[in-house]
Amino acid sequence: MLVTPEGLALPLTVGSRGNRAGALLLDMTFIVIGVIVFFLALAAVGFGLFDLAGTENVNPVLELIFVVIILFLFLARYGYFLYFELGPRAATPGKRLLGLRVAARDGGRLTAEMVIARNLVRDVEVFIPGFFLLGGGEQAGVAGLTAFIWLAIFVLFPFFNKDALRAGDLVAGTWVVEAKSAKLQEAMSLAPDRSTEYRFGEDELSVYGEHELQVLENVLRQDQPEALRDVADAITKKIGWHLGRGDEREFLEAFYAALRGHLESGMRFGKRKRDKHS
Repeated sequence: MLVTPEGLALPLTVGSRGNRAGALLLDMTFIVIGVIVFFLALAAVGFGLFDLAGTENVNPVLELIFVVIILFLFLARYGYFLYFELGPRAATPGKRLLGLRVAARDGGRLTAEMVIARNLVRDVEVFIPGFFLLGGGEQAGVAGLTAFIWLAIFVLFPFFNKDALRAGDLVAGTWVVEAKSAKLQEAMSLAPDRSTEYRFGEDELSVYGEHELQVLENVLRQDQPEALRDVADAITKKIGWHLGRGDEREFLEAFYAALRGHLESGMRFGKRKRDKHS
């Protein structure tokens, strides 16, 4: 159960260990493919990795290319995860393919600090011991054994806590949950002329932002009666309305469509409201 800052309890399913591992492998495959394509493109225009070797006076252009290569490798490793996990879907392509997304365990908005922390810890969990194992070969000795035990501890870490969290998620305050693949009704995609008795004004729609819109979308996707009622009660209390029993779904669909239209209209005019506090 994910408890939002408003005190709403929303049912979520933590992604399986296998799916999360598979998503990481897919993402690393995409990164490697991107790096290979980048170097092939450099080779195609006449620049190679070894153009800087064996020359006393290096061409400034080659120095610049070398700097660009370093920056690209850095961004390929860290920028990839930051860009996608901080996006509106909170998921990398690998996670999206396997129906997963990252969420904040406190029910709030996923922040840059959380995403940076969970990805930096992954270096400690996987990449540093993996580097020692792959780089040491048969001569790794004690260092290789230590790296193997180090890697095993972190790989097995999700099996020894109730929420199956990896160390990075525990440190960052996040978890990886299933993202329901069911699509919202076509009528909810933003239709100003949607047939409904509910109409909302500027003041009523301005109390929430993008984060609350995403929470509402998840509630509508899951279609849990208790969650629908709790969210409807929270929204009506916030905007000063009273809602009869049994009207929750229609009310929330109407509010979702109106809020989405309001936020998208604001972004077209350079006004972006990320959450209710902004």
